[in-house]
Amino acid sequence: MGLRDAFEFEGFAVLSAQRGRDGVNMAKSGAPDAIVLDLMLPDMNGYAVCEEIRRFDPRIPIIMLTARSQETDKIRGLDAGADDYMTKPFSINELIARVRAILRRASLGAGSTETVRIGEAVVSFAAHTLARSGVEQQLSYYEVEILRLLFERANQAVSRDEILQKIWGLDGSPTNRTVDNFIVKLRKKIEPSPDKPAYILTVYGFGYKLTMVPKPEDSA
Repeated sequence: MGLRDAFEFEGFAVLSAQRGRDGVNMAKSGAPDAIVLDLMLPDMNGYAVCEEIRRFDPRIPIIMLTARSQETDKIRGLDAGADDYMTKPFSINELIARVRAILRRASLGAGSTETVRIGEAVVSFAAHTLARSGVEQQLSYYEVEILRLLFERANQAVSRDEILQKIWGLDGSPTNRTVDNFIVKLRKKIEPSPDKPAYILTVYGFGYKLTMVPKPEDSA
């Protein structure tokens, strides 16, 4: 109730649900622009809610709220389809700023219709999908934006700091590890051998580089 009041005070129209199943149904019928999702819910946890929402809407930004600060819990949330997470206790003003930032970036990319091929993977920035070997997978908002940035700078090294600034913006407070976690997820979806990446390459001590031609097996 406190979060709802805070968002409404800032001019947002808010739909709220106390149970996960109700939240899923609201996401289907209400077509929200973004979702703030608590991990601890009485009927189903936030991971399950996030996974179910992602089955019918891969693009809507989801920010997960969790009292768990362990990295494995955060990675599990990202794997479930969350775009961002905040650990309790947190600043309500920071949460509102993150929602505003993610909505701005979503609106800037709304008109994108590019479809690109990275190795055997075909990525649709507009549909937030990746198809490889006949299997289509959904991409989260941040996965799409990271791929878009790396594609626009193909064959050039992009620093972690630049990825953080351009995608999360000054309003957010993610860490370099956040970028690394998303890169791991993208490699699992794109690379034939994720542990030996051929397309999304690490530039050690700096950031990442997307190459459209796979690197030779004997290169560093």
